[in-house]
Amino acid sequence: MTFALETAANPEGLRRVAIDPVSRVEGHGKVTLLLDENNVVQQARLHIVEFRGFEKFIEGRPYWEVPVMVQRLCGICPVSHHLAAAKAFDRVVGGYPVPASADRVRRLMHYGQMLQSHALHFFHLSSPDLLFGFDSAVAQRNIVGVAQAHPEVAKKGILLRKFGQEVIRITAGKRVHGTGAVPGGINKLVTPEERDLLKRQLPQILAWAQDAVDIAKQLHAQNPALYNNFGSFRSNLLSLVRADGAMELYDGVLRVRDDQGRILFDQVSDQNYLELIEEEVRNWSYMKFPHLKSLGREQGWYRVGPLARVQNCDFIATPLAEIERQAFVAWGQGDLVHASLAYHWARMIELLHSVEVIAELLDDPALLSGDMVASGERQRSGVGIIEAPRGTLIHDYDVGDDDLVTRCNLIVSTTHNNQAMNEAVRAVARDYLSGHELTEGLLNHIEVAIRAYDPCLSCATHALGQMPLDVTLIGADGHVLDRVQKASDGQLNRQIASAIGLEA
Repeated sequence: MTFALETAANPEGLRRVAIDPVSRVEGHGKVTLLLDENNVVQQARLHIVEFRGFEKFIEGRPYWEVPVMVQRLCGICPVSHHLAAAKAFDRVVGGYPVPASADRVRRLMHYGQMLQSHALHFFHLSSPDLLFGFDSAVAQRNIVGVAQAHPEVAKKGILLRKFGQEVIRITAGKRVHGTGAVPGGINKLVTPEERDLLKRQLPQILAWAQDAVDIAKQLHAQNPALYNNFGSFRSNLLSLVRADGAMELYDGVLRVRDDQGRILFDQVSDQNYLELIEEEVRNWSYMKFPHLKSLGREQGWYRVGPLARVQNCDFIATPLAEIERQAFVAWGQGDLVHASLAYHWARMIELLHSVEVIAELLDDPALLSGDMVASGERQRSGVGIIEAPRGTLIHDYDVGDDDLVTRCNLIVSTTHNNQAMNEAVRAVARDYLSGHELTEGLLNHIEVAIRAYDPCLSCATHALGQMPLDVTLIGADGHVLDRVQKASDGQLNRQIASAIGLEA
């Protein structure tokens, strides 16, 4: 990672801070900040600097290949892409709604995905920052450090994810890049032996999921000033909800609330998402900027994911998660909770909800027997929307008479959160970075803000480990004032400019 503060070539004389690349996220991204003469942040941008082209190379492929192909977008949430694509092609083959057995198996697969991804993000990627502090020693601030200092916490995180992965294996055929969903339904049911294997583990998994929520709540209670203010800004919220307003992660209708909690749009069909959302291209990023058409680019951007979903729904239909949702809402004292770190608390509520839904589904006889595939009158297009771990995921396809895909539009969760992540970077840089000596801990504050959204910048995989840093502070006269290097093992090496003779 390179972090340089230099005189920008612009008439305002603003200085530029660049973090390139952002670490511990998948894909290639960088952050740039423009500061005035008082070190006040005037502009913050998260740039996505790679281009993958999935929407283009899917064109020309047979539609039945696509639910398997698109899983290669992501190694941690392939199930989300698998199901969103399958749901879109349910429409194309006239297989909507799918049979009850197909619906239950798909839902079980999806909630297993939600469980494993949320456990991975919270315990492996975020808990080191949250448990030890953003400025804690690098040697400790990692999953190994968590395992040493909090072995029971680490164990619960690992085994929660393992259970979710086992649910996926049973329903999709394998833990990563399975083939369980097909256009119009599924290709396998759950056996009684597989169901019983999962049911035997449920009491312990449910207890650990409740513990995970408690950890998140305790972190907020121990440091309310930090958790209320870090990366906090007001925004609209978008997610799917059930027709009756309940949280719905597999299917449903689109709802939007404004930053005050008022419902702006409700009961919008997934097939009509283009009436609600449009995307903007900006010349400094390969990631688009979605916004609400009716409000425009300045007022219409929004957040998706756990923070949005927990507050956008009217209730959660499982009892334990609903109790926790009410506690979360009460934390806002009559207002929406807008702080970025609250994503972690909301994420754990969804983890608990996922375990409760899995328990309900394992008691449903439709998992074990019934029709697996439906078909009907062919359609030329279809849209599939699902709530992926990071937020609302949209797959939209057109198919020709020759069964080949002619158009593909994907709006992934991280894309929806693009503007929000930019706002989080700006808020944290303004509050913590301006006017301070550059340290590894301060740099980590920027990454903590981005990491709260659990982004997949290439929508591929989570990234673990440390990235090397090369941080250089350059004065207005072009001379290097300070330089800090962080090795891949996290060790800092500060070099004074006068001692090394650095020049810009």
